Amino acid sequence: MANQFQLFKRRRFNAMFFTQFLGAFNDNIFKQALILVLTYTAASQIGVEVSILNNLAAMLFILPYFLFSALAGQIADKFEKSKLTRFVKLLELVIMTVAAIGFVFEWYALLFVALFLMGTHSTFFGPIKYAYLPQAMQKDELVGANGLFQMGTSLAILLGMIVAGVLTQLPQSLYWISATVVVVALLGYMAARFIPMTPAMQPNLTINWNVFTTSIATVRYLYSLPFLFFVILGNSWFWFYGATFLTQTPEFSKVILQGDESVVIFLLTLFSVGVSIGSLLCKSLTKNQVSLRLLPFGIAGLSIFAIDLYFSLSGLNNDLSSNTLLGISDVFGRGGSLRVFADLFFLGFSGGLYIVPLYASMQAYAPKSHRARIVGANNIFNAIFMVTSAIFAIVVLNSLNLSLPQLFLVTGLLNIIFGVFLYIKLNKHVGQAVMQTYDEPPSSES
Repeated sequence: MANQFQLFKRRRFNAMFFTQFLGAFNDNIFKQALILVLTYTAASQIGVEVSILNNLAAMLFILPYFLFSALAGQIADKFEKSKLTRFVKLLELVIMTVAAIGFVFEWYALLFVALFLMGTHSTFFGPIKYAYLPQAMQKDELVGANGLFQMGTSLAILLGMIVAGVLTQLPQSLYWISATVVVVALLGYMAARFIPMTPAMQPNLTINWNVFTTSIATVRYLYSLPFLFFVILGNSWFWFYGATFLTQTPEFSKVILQGDESVVIFLLTLFSVGVSIGSLLCKSLTKNQVSLRLLPFGIAGLSIFAIDLYFSLSGLNNDLSSNTLLGISDVFGRGGSLRVFADLFFLGFSGGLYIVPLYASMQAYAPKSHRARIVGANNIFNAIFMVTSAIFAIVVLNSLNLSLPQLFLVTGLLNIIFGVFLYIKLNKHVGQAVMQTYDEPPSSES
């Protein structure tokens, strides 16, 4: 594992890592702070239901992934990535300045505009960063680099949510939030200035600016590469799975564990640290090879610990005499809570073993000339699966009237079915992917 961290000594890795880390960190400071402001301040001021505002916020952030991912992939394939990254990070600085104005003056419409623009920023940055790695890394560095990226993303999301929670509790909180998002955006731009140049993969590409026909063409092209198509389905399933669990974490923390906000943060920390450790171990366990050998263990762990979470939550004693929410130390003292904590940690750990091999395979076997567009297609499917996750949870909890533990049980059982299907399909097509370099796209693709 020591060699894995040696990558931080190389500018070709550390510059993009910290640019990505600061971007994800800022995304989550802004999103979480906005949700907290909408929940505790804006809803009462403008007379709109909290759930409506929060769902609108979630929709506005995800919408750009549907609209612009394919276009973002084209742009990342056509232009040199270091300059493109600096331009995107400069836009982030402008967007966060707009957001700061919205926070300070409590202009909620402007904050929603900034949220949509920040989702757009993330949409355009995604294909750049994931297409950059296979260009900048040696073949035996790719798995380790992806493990570090996944670790960094998980920790950035967690830290962003924690920092947002702390900032909203400070006096003059809106000013603190505004200053923080602008400063972090500035740091992200400064990190981007150290990214080395990487040659454009298809400089003569003619960009199709019609986002609808471009998206259809990109998905159709992906479907012509069956191994990559199923890799991306697997990636997107991870987003479905993670969203299903993490979205419900605050509710089961409060309703089942009867814990306060600190317990929510602790549970999210357990999951994020689990993902980070699992991601980092992928390099050692695969001996630096781009391989799917860890995928069955990831699939099995995701199901085993989801199903066990159902039993551990169902077995908790909820006969507390007080209605007061408990802190972390009090929750630790409850019988059965340690099993819940272990399940969440190993869910994250299994997720790390699951997702890193898939991301590394996507980068290694994508056509060099179309690599960023493949990442764009991945983002489209991720967005679809995340929205489907929300619909799935609503149907299970509200239409079928199942409990939260039962939702986790159903999700774990579905993962067995999907995981077996995915592994069979990937094994069927992996030979073709290894034999082909995919340097040239199929003749049917313009």
